[in-house]
Amino acid sequence: MAVVRWQDWEGRGLEHCLCRETADGLLLEGVVAGTRHGEYGGRYLVRTDAGFRTREVRVQYVGGPCLHVEADGTGSWRDVVGNRELQALVGCIDVDIGITPATNTLPIKRLKLKAQESRDITAAYVPLPDQIDGDFLPQRAEQRYTCLTPDHRYRYEGLFRAFTAELEIDEAGLVLDYPDTFRRVVITE
Repeated sequence: MAVVRWQDWEGRGLEHCLCRETADGLLLEGVVAGTRHGEYGGRYLVRTDAGFRTREVRVQYVGGPCLHVEADGTGSWRDVVGNRELQALVGCIDVDIGITPATNTLPIKRLKLKAQESRDITAAYVPLPDQIDGDFLPQRAEQRYTCLTPDHRYRYEGLFRAFTAELEIDEAGLVLDYPDTFRRVVITE
């Protein structure tokens, strides 16, 4: 089990995340006092299967909407709150929650890229509070991951928004710093 904290790049927001990996899969659970695109509070939970394919996602914004979706691990998604299939997400295996760098761990662990290998994916992107337009549901997001040095450095490209960042990860596969967005905070005992 790993417990990590990030703050926003300017040091005003804070996130506390628990990452638990078992033979059955990965569990990410965190709380965020965020400042990206405005100030907000939020809580998230992501559960994967043993292949690091997203199976359940919950996101709740304090004083705001709640999202609960489930996936079958092969690309079919269901909105639990609205009791409906999410056809717009067919083919998505990973989730990308906008308020946290924790979910970058999922495709990094799932894809197992070799040095200089790239892979395009389509993720279910959970928007920041100010990006919600109508129902609070994930949206399709085209992305690319490139392994720069195995087990240490990756390039993330948000093709859906023309964004690129080089991410250094720790031994658990969690992002250390996400340039211009998140910084890891050292937890002292």
